[in-house]
Amino acid sequence: MRICVIFNPAARGNKARRFKKFLNELSQQCALKATTAPGDARRLAQAAVATGYDIIAAAGGDGTVNEVLNGIGDEPDGFQRARLGVLPLGTVNVFARELNIPLKLERAWRALKRANEMKIDLGRVNYFDDGQPTQRYFMQLAGVGLDARAVELVSWKLKKTAGPFAYVVAGLQALTEKQADIAATAGGKKISGELVLLGNGRFYGGPFEIFPEAGLCDGQLEVCAFPKVDLPALLKLAPGFLARRKLSEHRVARLRGETIELTSATPAAFELDGEWIGHLPATFSVERQKLRVIVP
Repeated sequence: MRICVIFNPAARGNKARRFKKFLNELSQQCALKATTAPGDARRLAQAAVATGYDIIAAAGGDGTVNEVLNGIGDEPDGFQRARLGVLPLGTVNVFARELNIPLKLERAWRALKRANEMKIDLGRVNYFDDGQPTQRYFMQLAGVGLDARAVELVSWKLKKTAGPFAYVVAGLQALTEKQADIAATAGGKKISGELVLLGNGRFYGGPFEIFPEAGLCDGQLEVCAFPKVDLPALLKLAPGFLARRKLSEHRVARLRGETIELTSATPAAFELDGEWIGHLPATFSVERQKLRVIVP
């Protein structure tokens, strides 16, 4: 079994510092590949698959995991040849929580070495980037509208000092802007809202169960649409949500499908696994149990 761990040596914060202290031990058990620029994790992951590593592990947050995931997918038959591993070092680590991967580094590493494999659905989005048809994969979730704008606005410095609260600050800033009306269509059914979230798994933003009916192996995406996302609407929603970590169902609309079409008459951005990606229109879909991932 050959393991390649991809990490950002410039990452800061307590988890990153602990990881750096752990590097010497890791170097004796796996290959370590350090990124030097944006996009490097994707390139390094593709190269690792081509070189014959059968576990490609992302040491970082959900955005790093997404980049490594796409690097595996860039190599022909990459998802058949290699498995995805996660060493969660990020701010919220939604994907790790979904799979019960330990958030403590040493425990996560021990789980990775056991190499227990699970096949899960692979999310995919098709959209246009500068007029060119483009495809990108995701493992956990996508967000359109206010959510993606908040991701775009959040500062790295605030994220490292305030943790998940940084997204709240960025979200409040995004609320001051005019919101687009986003339509989601699947199987002849349609819902709309100013904030639309798509889940492959149950969790969003950490331990919050936004998609209670979602499952990583059910061949479906769950869509949750918020009709209005102004400050009064969010203030009504927040107390119950924070207390129960679940949404009040009468304040949202839901839709499920293997393929989801998202459109908007005005510009609307989307994010994947917490990383800003592009703009609508876009088609989101799943490839059933195509992703091989290491779980405890």
